[in-house]
Amino acid sequence: MGLFASGKEGKLVFYKTSAEIELMRNANLVVSKTLALVASMLKPGVTGEEIDKAAEEFIRDHGGRPAFKGYGSSENPFPGSLCVSYNDIVVHGIPSKREFKEDDIVSVDCGVELEGFYGDAAFTFAFQDVQEPTMELLRVTYASLLIGIEQAVHGKRVGDISSAIQEFCERKHPYGIVRDLVGHGVGRSLHEDPEVPNYGKRGKGPLILEGLVLAIEPMVNLGKKEVLQAEDGWTIHTRDRTPSAHYEHSVVVKKTKQISYLTTAF
Repeated sequence: MGLFASGKEGKLVFYKTSAEIELMRNANLVVSKTLALVASMLKPGVTGEEIDKAAEEFIRDHGGRPAFKGYGSSENPFPGSLCVSYNDIVVHGIPSKREFKEDDIVSVDCGVELEGFYGDAAFTFAFQDVQEPTMELLRVTYASLLIGIEQAVHGKRVGDISSAIQEFCERKHPYGIVRDLVGHGVGRSLHEDPEVPNYGKRGKGPLILEGLVLAIEPMVNLGKKEVLQAEDGWTIHTRDRTPSAHYEHSVVVKKTKQISYLTTAF
């Protein structure tokens, strides 16, 4: 689940022990399996509410708790177990009775709390009749995630991740990277420091050290970068109503480029 950018560098960063990383791996394994379940259900005519119900049952059957359900303020808690964001919805879409269509793309974001630790990942799925310009957006956005992950190495800085993603999406391709929401640390809380923007300068930002766990999640628009929030207080749309893609993996920082993915493409 994307974090609203605060514009401040994190002041308290938690590094995980080997034992804690294994607990996080368990939580993220449930996330990955839940997304695989959702993938098996997606077809025209299915609704966001249906996949959300199945995901919640699956998570609870595996001893976890849906991390998104009830997240936020007591006045407006998030009502779903998944964020279901289709077409021009960037992130934080509320599962609804709307039926999926053949020309939809849909980002499904899943979070799980298990044994006191959190897992978090997202994947954008495409139906059969999605137009080629949108498919290319999905391919580029997923590639940018992997490019960003390559920079999540001990001794680098968050800006190295941010810059790599931005350069690939905005300088090598004509897309707009969302500035209002960012990736984040994850551990005993769903959102921890540091924030991980998808834009920035190399060599800038918080230092990355071994044992840090990051949820890296490029949010990239086919059109311009600007977004707006719906009246429900959650759903984020592209301002120009062009499609948006969103992918997210949780990764462990190591001293080498042998990256440890906690969540995987399935």
